[in-house]
Amino acid sequence: MIKYLYGISAGGALFGLYWLIVSLISGWEFAVIQFSAYWYFIVALAAGFGLQIGLYRHLQALIAGRKATGRVVAVSGATSTVAMLSCCAHYLTNVLPVIATAGVISLIGQYQIELFWLGLALNLAGLGYIIRQIIKFRRS
Repeated sequence: MIKYLYGISAGGALFGLYWLIVSLISGWEFAVIQFSAYWYFIVALAAGFGLQIGLYRHLQALIAGRKATGRVVAVSGATSTVAMLSCCAHYLTNVLPVIATAGVISLIGQYQIELFWLGLALNLAGLGYIIRQIIKFRRS
């Protein structure tokens, strides 16, 4: 049962991280506006990440002693975080005076929808990988 709490906690932490960073960068009102516009992406990314963590912990419990790879969880979790935060990243230019950084951040802001889709695709890939590993372990 505790392994599922890891997944719920991870999804909640990613969701909370979104609110914290967007609010700190652009204010609470902007965070609410962005969430209203992109809630389906943000919730799906956080839920997908939480599912990955929960399934990963389940796989670890099944293996009980051997280590399962966490690379897929780490990569798709990081991508989920980047995609969730991309909706406001271009506003970092207000606080970052470095011109090169401003160019990268505005590029991220310009492609925020594509980053959301990339994050969702990597979430699905990570879930598929972990589910295949669980199935493979149960068959052996």
